[in-house]
Amino acid sequence: MEASARVHTPADFAADQVLALFDALPDIQLFVKDRASRFVRVNEAWLTLHGCRSAAEAIGKTDHDFHPPALADQYVAEDERVMRSGKPLRDQPWLVADHTGMPQWYLCTKLPLFNSAGRVSGVAGILQPFGQAGHAPDEYRRLTPALEYVVANYRRPLTVDDLARRADLSASQLQREFRRLFGMTVGDYILRLRLLMARRRLRTTTDAVGRIATECGFYDQAHFTRAFKKHTGQTPLEYRRRQ
Repeated sequence: MEASARVHTPADFAADQVLALFDALPDIQLFVKDRASRFVRVNEAWLTLHGCRSAAEAIGKTDHDFHPPALADQYVAEDERVMRSGKPLRDQPWLVADHTGMPQWYLCTKLPLFNSAGRVSGVAGILQPFGQAGHAPDEYRRLTPALEYVVANYRRPLTVDDLARRADLSASQLQREFRRLFGMTVGDYILRLRLLMARRRLRTTTDAVGRIATECGFYDQAHFTRAFKKHTGQTPLEYRRRQ
């Protein structure tokens, strides 16, 4: 983590050591927020999840700087419940969108923090990947079949009607729920997942761009290149060279 300009106290150094411990657990995201739900400390896994290159890009910001409003509102409301009650909240299932906009399930545990006067001064929490989405909050749970179907079939042609049937919703209902909960359309979600998978292939294989395009669900290499450049500012080959 980057050092700040202020003088560090023994408590700061202890906190830095705890963060270093959590950095040895690459799948666990650790965060600390102040009374206004602004981030004051985060670990490396949290930075990676949120697409930040350094702690300076996160400190002082809130969930609204990183997540769709419908999700961010709920994260902050939960912070308030924990701080108001002064009691921890353990293993709450949450759908968290990463820096690409892709929502994934996590278990979240939050603890209230107290100052030397015994007053609540903030909240600390951890996120860990959660594979049992059946226990997710109701309004997200019913979209899980559609989300999981996209993940399993992103290489194939997909339609809103296909996904709506799996969520037992009409196509228009599914679109409304996606916009409300994720801040994106169904088509945006499918495209972002395909681009995410393509970026992984570009980083980890030497496969031809055309092959990656077709195997990640794009019509052809030209379609893939246009979409990739629009969302990343780079062509696939430029991205691969920089990686």
